[in-house]
Amino acid sequence: MAALPAQAQSAGDSEIALLKAQLKLMEQKLDRLQKQTQANTTAAASASAKATTASAKVDARVNVTNAQAAYPTKGPVLPVSGAYVKMPGNRPTICTDDNRNCVAITSRLHLDVGGYDYRPNSGLTAPQNAQNGVNARRARIGVLGTFAGDWDYALVYDFGGTPDSPSALENAYVTYKGIKNLYIDAGYMDVPYTLDEATSSNNITFIERASSQVIATNIAAGDFRSAVGFHANGDNWWVGSYFTGPSSTVSHTLRAQTGATARGVFVPVNNAVGSFIVGADAQFLFDTGGAPGVNNLSSFSERIESRIDPATNALLNANSFLTNVKGVQVFSGEAAGQIGSFYAQGEYFDYNVERQAGFADAHFNGGYAQASYVLTGERRKYNPVTGSYGGINPAKPAHWQSGDYGAWEVAARYSQMSLNDQNIRGGELKNTTVGVNWYVNTNVRFMFNWIHGQVDKATAASLDIGAKYDVYTMRTQVAF
Repeated sequence: MAALPAQAQSAGDSEIALLKAQLKLMEQKLDRLQKQTQANTTAAASASAKATTASAKVDARVNVTNAQAAYPTKGPVLPVSGAYVKMPGNRPTICTDDNRNCVAITSRLHLDVGGYDYRPNSGLTAPQNAQNGVNARRARIGVLGTFAGDWDYALVYDFGGTPDSPSALENAYVTYKGIKNLYIDAGYMDVPYTLDEATSSNNITFIERASSQVIATNIAAGDFRSAVGFHANGDNWWVGSYFTGPSSTVSHTLRAQTGATARGVFVPVNNAVGSFIVGADAQFLFDTGGAPGVNNLSSFSERIESRIDPATNALLNANSFLTNVKGVQVFSGEAAGQIGSFYAQGEYFDYNVERQAGFADAHFNGGYAQASYVLTGERRKYNPVTGSYGGINPAKPAHWQSGDYGAWEVAARYSQMSLNDQNIRGGELKNTTVGVNWYVNTNVRFMFNWIHGQVDKATAASLDIGAKYDVYTMRTQVAF
């Protein structure tokens, strides 16, 4: 009888253990069932999404097919893809997801303000005064695009310029780039002739390019120029050549101006320490254009490397002497180099003006040398696609709360241009420019230039009609 309670307790323990084992088994089955249900739900959602996407693509393809049926064109139906927005350099850009088709908005504003301390050498000097003022030197807006990966285009209008340089179409060109490292261009463009012209106006070291370079490019190249040609490059070389016509600011009702340019660059050094380039350029003006028998060449005049004063006050001017111009040739050399934050470049130009009807040819020359140093450590880098150097991108954009102050650059340039030859007395310019550039961020820059110089000029009777001057200019630049 004493053993009966012990047997009963043993039986109860066995039943409890059995119940626990069954409960654990049920929990495992329930857990597996729950996981299976979640997997089925996820698979169903994924299948539904795929079906929706496929349906949308089919509908889109049907729409394209219907459109091509209504408006037949050659070529296959292009596959439909998505698009996204990106902001490289803060430039609004819409691209397809394969990056083969893009449209971007571009703009730049170069707002200049300046004053002159202008001192004519005599009462015969023209002009007697230089005008202080403000000038929206460039005020451009437009679109850039890429189609099917191989085609680029640009359409840019410039609302800026002084009253003597009215607003006009600046860029309207198409580029084929389907062959590696080869670019074929046609339309209105900035022809990449000379080192300084191949450098974007957003990246030039001084507010204005040197007079010798400006006179050269105005003959048959430069901005707003109609042209067709190519440029190609490798890691150690760049070459380009263009046939050119009149600029977009010239009336096309008369005979068109025609010319050609060529530029070649060799890059013997380009590494992490520094780089060096050397090049040669040639330009040919075949026909000055305009009415027959009339000299339409107006390129041999220039202001004192500032665009605040009107072009009608150009003290350096040989146009009135150059009658019966048949053609022009310009040959030049260029060199540039960079070591760390130090950068230097220079160009030399030789101009030959062919004349007819018994007039002797005229020869002019000019050039410049410049150097700059970035105090905050950034550096200019060689761009193999343009065959020139880029701008400064501040490592720490200016921000008052963080205490960052952007990038600072100091620069100096000496420029010389002579338009004197035989009985031609266009004058000789000698300028020394000191500049300070503050790069606030990728898109904003402030530039400060002081120009100290003179133009030596005399009449046929050796009367002094030159001038000395100091020019103080500032530019506010915003670009993307």
